[in-house]
Amino acid sequence: MTNLNSRLLAAHVADDKAALVSLYRQAAAAANDRNAAGFYLTHAYVFALELDHPDAPALRAELIAQGRETAL
Repeated sequence: MTNLNSRLLAAHVADDKAALVSLYRQAAAAANDRNAAGFYLTHAYVFALELDHPDAPALRAELIAQGRETAL
């Protein structure tokens, strides 16, 4: 995950929010811990909301499935 961490840091420095959505989603998928996965997925969702990214609804659905968000 070191390469992924480096890419995340570079995306933050560049303020590349589209890349952050993708990279945090990848980090969530690669995480070995449920809480870490939820942390990364939440970050992906927040950046997706900021961009009105097309993946925002799917990210929210994943958070709901994990019990980290509630359906309206």
